[in-house]
Amino acid sequence: MDIGIALPTMCRGYDRAATVEWCRLADQGPVSSISCGERMAFHNPEMWTTLAAAAAVTERVRIFANVSVLPAHPVALVAKQSATLDVLSDGRFTLGVGVGGRADDYRSLASGFGRRHDRLDRAVAELRALWAGEPPADGADPIGPSCVQPGGPPVLAGALGPKSLARAAQWADGVVAFSVGGVPGEIEWSADAARRAWAGADREPPRLVSGCFYALGVAEPDAVLRDFTAEYLGFLGADNAAGAAASMKTFDAEALHRTLDAAEAAGLDEFILVPSSVGLGVLEETLELIGSR
Repeated sequence: MDIGIALPTMCRGYDRAATVEWCRLADQGPVSSISCGERMAFHNPEMWTTLAAAAAVTERVRIFANVSVLPAHPVALVAKQSATLDVLSDGRFTLGVGVGGRADDYRSLASGFGRRHDRLDRAVAELRALWAGEPPADGADPIGPSCVQPGGPPVLAGALGPKSLARAAQWADGVVAFSVGGVPGEIEWSADAARRAWAGADREPPRLVSGCFYALGVAEPDAVLRDFTAEYLGFLGADNAAGAAASMKTFDAEALHRTLDAAEAAGLDEFILVPSSVGLGVLEETLELIGSR
């Protein structure tokens, strides 16, 4: 099983130096991918710009958009952004897409929140048509640049429930799930559910990716992880966010090894570690842990 890391873009204090240092060290180490996610009404930097910087300062690791809230955006724009990243990374780009769950992000983009799953299905079909060279409108030129990867980058679905997985099984190359606390039972359940959905669609087993929040290489890692989790999940309401934060256990190497062992036993292809602090010590200790496996 491959192990990737997310850039600490959702952490306070993320800056240019963190981008360069995390990308360069990860590219030299035993890491399979660098990723970051998308939020609008939050303090994080913009996802596409950040990933473009990551692509420019790395040579080996895959660059993973985890994930783009595709129904909130013009599809032609995402097609162009994805193709550009595929070129900048020389064919190392993977696109995760999902519907998201934060109405504020949709409102920030002047986009409607309704019928998101239907819109996602249609958007992925349009995305692939644009990558294949179909013009975005009658009489218009095709959208470039041409992707390096034939047919365009792999598309993973950020889907969890049976209905969303059944829809994703019609068009996705795989699934990117997430277990906030790295809970073995959650990881196994989501992997099994994805395989069932792909079997139900009479398709070969999907690429399976998941991830979790964690803390290493900082003082009081349990407090750092729980504070980060509570802030990130604040959109769920203070009580729900606090409850989730209190349950977090992935703040030492032993706990992380248990989570990674469970992910490997569940048959995942890749597991993404999402840090709760920007400190370089976090990355160094993370690379040491990955290298020990």
